[in-house]
Order: sequence, then C-alpha cells, then structure tokens
Amino acid sequence: MTENKNQSNNMNTKDFFIGTLLGGIVGASTALLLAPKSGKELREDLNEGAKIAATTAKESTSNFAQTVSEQSTSLVDRVKELTRAVRKDVEELTESAESLTTDLQGAGEEIAASVKKEVEELQRSVEQLVQEVEEKEREKKQNESEEN
Repeated sequence: MTENKNQSNNMNTKDFFIGTLLGGIVGASTALLLAPKSGKELREDLNEGAKIAATTAKESTSNFAQTVSEQSTSLVDRVKELTRAVRKDVEELTESAESLTTDLQGAGEEIAASVKKEVEELQRSVEQLVQEVEEKEREKKQNESEEN
C-alpha cells in the first residue's frame, strides 16, 4: 500500500512539473505574441521567455531526477534487505538439508542428495540475484556520477 502511495505521489509530482513547464511556455508565448511590440522587442521577449522556460525545465528535471534517485535508492535498500533475509533463509535451509542428509543417510541417500542439490541451486540463484542487484547499484552510481 505504501509503495502504491509513493508511485501515486511520483506521478502527481511528475505531472505537476510537466504541467508547470507547459503552462509557463504557453502563457509566455501567448503573452508575447498578443502584445503590440516591434519586431526587435518581440524577439527580445521571445528570447527571454525561452531562457525562462529553459531554466524552469532544468529545475523541474533536476527535481524529478532527485526524486527518482531517492526512490531508486530506497528500492535498492529494500532489495538488499530482502536479499539478506533470503540469504538467511537459504542458510537455514542449507543447515536443515545437511541435518536431514545426516538423518536420512540410512533411509534414503538419494532423497537427501536431491534436497541438498535443490537447496544449493537456490543458494546459487540468490547469490546471482545479489550480484545483479549490486551491479545495478554500481551502474546507477556510475550513471549519476557521469550526469553530474
């Protein structure tokens, strides 16, 4: 529910910035075109309006990028937290599988080996997921440093 609320807030923020930018551009253009001025004055006003629109766009983009950055950091932290929890669960499963293997050696070594193999594959999958998350985090940081 909190995640949906954050997504809704993001959309509202994004829509607000886009609306502000477009409204500013349309309003400035309309005012400039309807005002009785000479060609030179009109060009100067258009240039000034374009500068204002560019500044507004830059500020809106910067704010939006900061919001996205904060939320992606929050998401990465959550994924890391979930990854830690999954790792812990996998370790517990591994320990249980090893214990089960010892208990079942006489009764069914094939079953125990199969369970252990499944747990090891799960552990490898989790490790791969962790590596992918860490790689995405490094790429994100590298992209942010390249943008700055």
